Amino acid sequence: MALDPNVELLLSAMDQGGQGSLSEMGVEQARAMIEQFDTIAGGERVDLPRVEDLTAPGPASEIPLRLYSPAADAVLPVVVYFHGGGWVIGNIQSHDNICRKLARDANATVISVDYRLAPEYTFPCAAEDCYAVTKWIAENAQQLKVDGTRLAVAGDSAGGNLTAVTSLLARDRGGPTIAFQLMVYPVIDGTMSFPSVKENAEGYLLTAADMAWFYDHYAPDDVDRKNPLLSPLYAPDLGGLPPALVITAEYDPLRDEGEAYADALQQAGVEARSSRYDGMIHGFFGLDAVVPAAAPAMEEAAAALKYWLR
Repeated sequence: MALDPNVELLLSAMDQGGQGSLSEMGVEQARAMIEQFDTIAGGERVDLPRVEDLTAPGPASEIPLRLYSPAADAVLPVVVYFHGGGWVIGNIQSHDNICRKLARDANATVISVDYRLAPEYTFPCAAEDCYAVTKWIAENAQQLKVDGTRLAVAGDSAGGNLTAVTSLLARDRGGPTIAFQLMVYPVIDGTMSFPSVKENAEGYLLTAADMAWFYDHYAPDDVDRKNPLLSPLYAPDLGGLPPALVITAEYDPLRDEGEAYADALQQAGVEARSSRYDGMIHGFFGLDAVVPAAAPAMEEAAAALKYWLR
């Protein structure tokens, strides 16, 4: 399918604005860029009756969180959300409206995690933070006014990676019980060896060079790129993991590895499927304000969360 015309307009506007490749930027410049992107493309903010900033104890320090609920008092299922950004950029604010939309549409409390970023904190700091927060939320559900027996993990891009890794750690460390994992164009294969990496290497927002830049910051040369906590596809056993939905985009370097992970989960006996959005690029999730054809992905994600957290 051809590139969605609204995606073409977005890419053209970014080119005209002098938006360079992430791999050509410094870390701080890249971090500022992702917040500007959310402000421009995220659309009107979704108002919710309950939004709270919290902290949870982490392996090294307190981890900031933001809780979003579509109900002021009701105890709802909980979705722990890990933002994207290649483990280097992004934060609670950059993904604020995505979490608001997901909370509203899934009728669930969403808790967004501001895990430590590279290069200041390299692999596996982000993974350990995300697991620690998920465990803490399950253990403190009553205090947080959420239903810890109906808990899902979710994330986009590097956050999709952290979703997969958190699910692996929860299985291997004896909990918490995760009912469902939602991965939106996840980072799954540190070897960057799937065909879509070359096929969509340039011209579609996220480039292959950007991905190499992210890996170099998060997983320096001494890290095995096939370590399952970096590349979940290489876990020796994928059995016993939560049901999964993997959302991918046609014009995304990460497309094939996300779909391969869904296939691998299925082969291991996990109820999993992938859903490709044709004409879309990496980063399209939640951009329905400027790309109307992106809206069904949020609808599909919310419907899946409702089903598995019922």
